[in-house]
Amino acid sequence: MTEKQFNKYFNAFIVIGMAVVTVLVTAIKFRDAENGQWLLLISAFGSLMGVLSTVLSANGRILTFLFGLIDVTIYGAMCLAGARYGNAALHLLYFLPMQFVGFFQWKKRGADAKKEVKARRLTGKQWMLYGGVFLAGLVIAYFVLLAMDKNEAADVVKWLVFMDAFSMMCNLVGQYLLSTAYMEQWYFWIGVNISTIIMWVLTLRHDPSSAYATIYVVKYSFYLINSFNGLRIWYNLSRPAPTTVEGNN
Repeated sequence: MTEKQFNKYFNAFIVIGMAVVTVLVTAIKFRDAENGQWLLLISAFGSLMGVLSTVLSANGRILTFLFGLIDVTIYGAMCLAGARYGNAALHLLYFLPMQFVGFFQWKKRGADAKKEVKARRLTGKQWMLYGGVFLAGLVIAYFVLLAMDKNEAADVVKWLVFMDAFSMMCNLVGQYLLSTAYMEQWYFWIGVNISTIIMWVLTLRHDPSSAYATIYVVKYSFYLINSFNGLRIWYNLSRPAPTTVEGNN
């Protein structure tokens, strides 16, 4: 099987699998939910748009930003409903405008509806810079969100708040690297997906009536699988072009 064929089947698995699971989960939760049924339907639609966006992103296709625009708008609104203020602000105030930034940046790097973006890799100094920004931002975000949180009893460490902050910082760095076409974005997306799954599982445990949270557990589980494939594809996309050595005549 060629790489092109593998990507085709893998993309179909992610999109179709997510669609089937989303419809099933939505139908079950819609029947059992006493209220918030419209939130459940909107969450399901946004999740499907998000899956299309992340599959296109993994394959270096510029249309990722069209579906991403829909996804981040809906997800930001759902985070507000779930009192996840860090992710709400992140999606509505940062991700939303970055869809436009990414579109024009990828256009400059040769991407269109048929051509893949010309990917690149971080240098050692850039890794140190973004790593330092990430750690400093994580500490600040955690204590800011901890001060804002009013839902949980006091604990030494509030894991729900920590996962919100961790996901927020991975998203910030990951989105910037995505918009500027760096391969290393996928390390941060893996962190986003793992922490977000944990965050929504904790949300369900804290408030079982939050039926729409189940959709996001499913959504980010598929995202996690896709992010490993995205890392593989972008590793190849960002390889330096082979140099041709001309011999002496």
